[in-house]
Formats: sequence, structure tokens, C-alpha cells
Amino acid sequence: MVDIAAIFDMDGVLIDSEPLWCKAEVEVFNNLGVPLKHSMCSQTMGLRTDEVVSHWYAQFPWTGANQSAVAERILDRVGELMATEGKPMPGAIEAVQLCRRMHLPLALATSSPIRLVYLVLKRLGLQDAFDVLNSAETEVFGKPHPAVYLTTARRLGVHPSKCFAVEDSVRGMLSAKTAGMRCIVVPASEERENPQFSAADIVLDSLTAIDQAWLERAMNSLYSA
Repeated sequence: MVDIAAIFDMDGVLIDSEPLWCKAEVEVFNNLGVPLKHSMCSQTMGLRTDEVVSHWYAQFPWTGANQSAVAERILDRVGELMATEGKPMPGAIEAVQLCRRMHLPLALATSSPIRLVYLVLKRLGLQDAFDVLNSAETEVFGKPHPAVYLTTARRLGVHPSKCFAVEDSVRGMLSAKTAGMRCIVVPASEERENPQFSAADIVLDSLTAIDQAWLERAMNSLYSA
């Protein structure tokens, strides 16, 4: 099945970064007087940083730093945290390596800016794993718009209907599904009961469930129709 491509999201799929994003956002926004709490971070999960900033500015407008400067502060802090505290999600590195061994065209499609992509892949030892790296920062619209996935498929040279995405968020899942792809979702534990994930083709508790036999069965199931 060499015509099937795998596209991985990054945050919450490859690296356990959602707590780091939340930590950075709470620090930066609290310093601006925005009463953001850790429990509120899930509201913006899967959005680009500029969209996160716009979301909270609309609710709690601040004075002083403009939105672009605030986004840069968050990115700088997240970069520091990822470089020192970033850990792979269970089974993530093994799943990527398995796709390589199976000679699947392989890409990464993320809402994070490309500068964080390079940092994360270095942290995980996956610098040379992907054929295509794509960030939604280059798109007019971020997830859940399908643009980042459509661009990624085009750069891979594989039709979207022959791609499967690995996601963790509802916005990411909707982005992939709207692009016409199959989607394997690995939600965070606190999100697993979210009924919106019923739109996914497969829902997993962890990427540790994926081995070659499982992946071959999954691809046969996803693309037999």
C-alpha cells in the first residue's frame, strides 16, 4: 500500500506539549491581567498561537503589548519549555519509525510555527523522519480549516483521500476530515468522552497500540471501500 500516506500532528501526538503550552499561556496572559486558568486552556486547543491570543483578547482585552508581541512571548516560553521538559507521547516515536520502515510517505502537519517544529524534532531525534513538514502559520486559516492538510497532501504528491492523519484534538480531526482524509484520533485522557470524536475513523487510547500488524489491518479497513 505504498500509495497511502501518513500525516502526523505534532502537539499532543508526537510530543506531550499541551501542558507546556498551557503553562506558557497562563504565565504570559496572567502577566497581562488576563485571568486564564489551566482548566481554560482546552478551549483553544489546536489553534495557532495568533488565534489563541485573539481569542483571549476578545474576552479580556488588555492594554500595552500588542497581540503579535504577546504571541511571540508565548512562543519563546514554549520553546524554552519544550527544549528542557519536552517528552514524547507514548508510542509516538515508534509509530513514526514504523511508518518509515513500511515506506509510507510521511508528513507532519501542525498548528505550531516551523521554528518549534525543528526544535521538537531535534528533541525527539526525528529530524530526518518526515518527507514533508508543514505549519499552518503559512496558511490563511488554521485548523479546523482543512488548508494545512490539503497543502501537506499536495506537497507529498498523494491525493487527500489516500492519506490518514493522526490527531489528538477535535479541531485537528475536523481539519483532516474536511480535507477528505481518514483520521486516527488519540485524545487526551480528559477528552476521550467527547462525543465529537465519533467523527473519527479510529479512536485510540495511545499510539502504543500501533504495530505493523495493527497498521496493516487499519489501512485495509480504512481504504477497502
